[in-house]
Amino acid sequence: MTKVYTGGCLCGFIRISARSPRNPHTCSCTLCQKHTGAHSVRWVEFDTQDVQWTGKGGKPATWRSSEFSSRAFCPRCGSSIGAIDDAPTVALLTGCFDDAVHAEFTSTDNACQGSA
Repeated sequence: MTKVYTGGCLCGFIRISARSPRNPHTCSCTLCQKHTGAHSVRWVEFDTQDVQWTGKGGKPATWRSSEFSSRAFCPRCGSSIGAIDDAPTVALLTGCFDDAVHAEFTSTDNACQGSA
């Protein structure tokens, strides 16, 4: 049985159920800083088919931030959720998970492709 990771935004309008995490990484690029208001963020990626938007809000709102990705956020409370890439990848901010402390989410790699 594959482990399921759940999470969501501050108000609960956007909820996530995801499985099979990959490529955990941190980033301190300008795009990530402006998206979250934090100096550095931690991401974990999932294949699109492994992410389900389970809250009343369905998929989060998005803003096109680069040639290959859109930043995802709750349209109700404004919480940053992650990024939905054109490739079949959804990168989620680890802080949006109900339990953000998982060995699968740990990495020291800085692999973000945004502006430095």
